[in-house]
Amino acid sequence: MTEKVIYEGPIFTLVKEDVTIKNKVYQRDIIHHPGGVGILCMIDHKILLVKQVRQAIDLETIEIPAGKLEYGEDPLECGMRELNEETGYACSSMRLIQSFYTTPGFCDEKLWIYEAIDPIEAKEHLPQDEDEDLHSFWLPLEEAYSKVLNQEITDAKTIIAILYAVAARRE
Repeated sequence: MTEKVIYEGPIFTLVKEDVTIKNKVYQRDIIHHPGGVGILCMIDHKILLVKQVRQAIDLETIEIPAGKLEYGEDPLECGMRELNEETGYACSSMRLIQSFYTTPGFCDEKLWIYEAIDPIEAKEHLPQDEDEDLHSFWLPLEEAYSKVLNQEITDAKTIIAILYAVAARRE
């Protein structure tokens, strides 16, 4: 398998890769991405969410707090940092809910979703990334679930986290 770098940027690397399928060589465009972490943070049946504009789709989205891993970074440490940076909250620990590949047909990005355990307002609020403009807010879980059902929330990691929270509450 040979790989040729086509583009290398701060978020991802695009490569052309030769793959052999049934003794025939084909080329595939593959995106290498360090992965990311999303955090389900709840207090009293309310979920902590962020609003932000996503340029790729030119829309304001509602999402769970999340962020990109640095290459080699531990997902748990990334989750703790991103929760603080994006919302001003901290937690005593996190529990892994799920990990998954976002688009395995052409990208190796893996996402980890953690649940924040015992969240509280952080004593020290880390600054948001300079290129981000996020606004965090609390929403009752049932209202968030309704926003999933009526497609006001369309972000996959957020949908997974909300469906998990609703299912866990019903158990």
